[in-house]
Amino acid sequence: MATPRLKEKYTKEIVPALKEKFQYKSVMQVPKIEKICVNKGIGAAVADKKLIDVGLEEISTITGQKAVSTRSKKDISNFKLRSNLPIGVKVTLRGEKMYEFMDRLMNVALPRVRDFKGVSDKGFDGRGNYTLGVKEQIIFPEISIDKVTKINGMDITFVTSAETDEESYELLKAFGMPFTQKN
Repeated sequence: MATPRLKEKYTKEIVPALKEKFQYKSVMQVPKIEKICVNKGIGAAVADKKLIDVGLEEISTITGQKAVSTRSKKDISNFKLRSNLPIGVKVTLRGEKMYEFMDRLMNVALPRVRDFKGVSDKGFDGRGNYTLGVKEQIIFPEISIDKVTKINGMDITFVTSAETDEESYELLKAFGMPFTQKN
């Protein structure tokens, strides 16, 4: 199988550019994306257990990797929630699948968002990680609109080895993340 396009771009273009920009002494200091976590909370699953199966199938289809369900940690009577009930799905992508998913996200899915002007640059956590919220799962071409019963979103977190938000921003921007233009 061929190497993912973004992985080649990282080694050939991004590493030298970031090394020069931030004056790193070694290529090992250049930040890299370690993993991408896709997480989808399904609060309505408390009442309808089938929603978890639908969520698992959707996330697995989108990412190309089997998703797992997340379970509640404690009882909250106001939400009719018992501990250890399935209330969401998640998947963690690394390696080749991570680059493939990132490529599809930036070049196919995000441009399909209605009135898309770029993703916010406010999703950084102070430690070099970036989280992006997607409002509709139908922006991914793998999801058939006919089969969708309920539109729901997901959080996509890019975990990087960058030490600062600025390094992480430059890394993701070099990959082609469509950030909104600063005025």
